[in-house]
Amino acid sequence: MLGIAAVLVFGHDTTTSQPLLIGAAQAVSGVILGFGIGIVAALMGVAGGELLIPTLVLLFGVDVKLAGSLSLAVSLPTMLVGFARYSRDQSFTVLRRNMVFVAVMALGSILGTFIGGHLLGVVPSTLLLPALAIILLISSIKIWRHT
Repeated sequence: MLGIAAVLVFGHDTTTSQPLLIGAAQAVSGVILGFGIGIVAALMGVAGGELLIPTLVLLFGVDVKLAGSLSLAVSLPTMLVGFARYSRDQSFTVLRRNMVFVAVMALGSILGTFIGGHLLGVVPSTLLLPALAIILLISSIKIWRHT
């Protein structure tokens, strides 16, 4: 994640937004990276947006705002498969014990998504890419320090 953050800030020109690869190489890379992101998402219980968005921006040359929307579309099936898998082995018993927390977080996420969707037209892409890099940097530090 630290490397991705560095590439987003220092090695990516937001004005040109050219894809890193084209044609068959891009398609094969997309499948391989999607496979890897799916594994990480399943192992960590996340949708993978912190990896999907940089992949879409860097590999496919997509604007960061569109990459966020595409990430949501890709994340939905990822989350559904993960949900089905974890529900089979009773991993969700923790959710039942913490229903108030889950409900509060879900409501906050829905409200945040609603407000973020409205801000999407106002906040420039030039601010979103460094913000994503900062989130990746903080995440990598927290993961590294986690014991």
